[in-house]
Amino acid sequence: MFHRILYTFFLVLFISACSTTSKDTADSSGSGSSGVFNSTTSDSATTSDSDSGNNIEPGSQEDLIVNVGDRVFFGYDSAELDSDAKELLQAQAAWLKQYNKASITVEGHCDERGTREYNLALGERRAQAVKNYLNGLGVGASSMSTISYGKERPAVVGSNDDAWSQNRRSVTKVN
Repeated sequence: MFHRILYTFFLVLFISACSTTSKDTADSSGSGSSGVFNSTTSDSATTSDSDSGNNIEPGSQEDLIVNVGDRVFFGYDSAELDSDAKELLQAQAAWLKQYNKASITVEGHCDERGTREYNLALGERRAQAVKNYLNGLGVGASSMSTISYGKERPAVVGSNDDAWSQNRRSVTKVN
């Protein structure tokens, strides 16, 4: 009888030790430009600004990052733009028209899940979705190019929801 109780106790202890708690704190909306996603870039730009007396060149990539945001986030296995993404792209379009940029590149990125080929195609669909939306807002299609990096250039290394949500993105680059 004592052995059964002891055995049951160790079995319960073993099972409870093997369980994990979910760290599902990732932004489920899949888009936006605030929070952790741009804080690293903004902090480094702010640091360099304070060192050089706030001399960000108007119309530069740093100006886009600090004043508008350069990335749009997507849901899992999706190239659909949600309302947050559209709002950010409207601000990008206004900024791009203000500075009349001759050339920009829209990069498409994916998380690590899926095959290389699938993620390259998904990254291209994401970049095209952003390009088409910007074009609809008056940014010239001839000034925009797209490229897909698939899962090859993660913003955050990791195999969890937080890392994956930050890697499902498009990035607008001023050339």
